[in-house]
Amino acid sequence: MIGSLKGKIILRTEKYLILETAGVGYKINVSPDTLSKASALQLRSGQNDTDVSFWIHTHVREDALDLYGFMDHAELEFFEMLIGISGIGPKGALAILGVTSIGTLRKAIGTGDTSYLTKISGIGRKTAEKIVLELRDKMGTDLVGSSLQGELDVLEALKSLGYSQNEVREALKKVSPDTDTNAKIREALKILGK
Repeated sequence: MIGSLKGKIILRTEKYLILETAGVGYKINVSPDTLSKASALQLRSGQNDTDVSFWIHTHVREDALDLYGFMDHAELEFFEMLIGISGIGPKGALAILGVTSIGTLRKAIGTGDTSYLTKISGIGRKTAEKIVLELRDKMGTDLVGSSLQGELDVLEALKSLGYSQNEVREALKKVSPDTDTNAKIREALKILGK
C-alpha cells in the first residue's frame, strides 16, 4: 500500500491532481481545501516545480485502485474514521472533509449536533445520526458543552443575503473561530466581497 507520496504537481482539476514522482504520474483524489493548500505551498516557494508531500489512503476495489491525498496526517486519520462507517465511501468522506475544518466537524460530532451535519450536501438525518453514534466517543471529552449554533446562525444569515451554502462555508473556513456571531458575519462578508 502507498502511505505517502512526494513529487511535483503536473496537473490540477477540481477533484484530483496528478503528482509526478520518479517519472510516474499518480492520480490523487483531493478535497478542494487540500488542493488550495498545495497550490499555496507552491506559490510561497515561487516555483511550480516545488515538491509537495501528501499522506495517502489507498482504496482498493475489485475494479479500481484509487488514491486519496491529504496535506495533514490528522485529515487522513479523520478520513479513515469516516470511511469506517458503513454507508460512507471515500468520495463521500472527502466531500465531508471538503465542507469545513476538522475542528468544526469534531465539535459537531462530539456534541451530537446532527443538524450541523445534515447541512452537508448528501448527508441525511439517518447518516448524520450514524456518524455521531459511531464517532462520538472518538472525538474526546474536551468538546462537551460546546455548541455550533453560532456557526449555524452565521451560515443562515449569509444564505439569506443571497450567498450559496458553498460560498459561505468557504468563507467560514477563513474566519477566526474564537469570535462572536456578529464578528463572524462581518469577517465573512469581507471575504465574500473580494
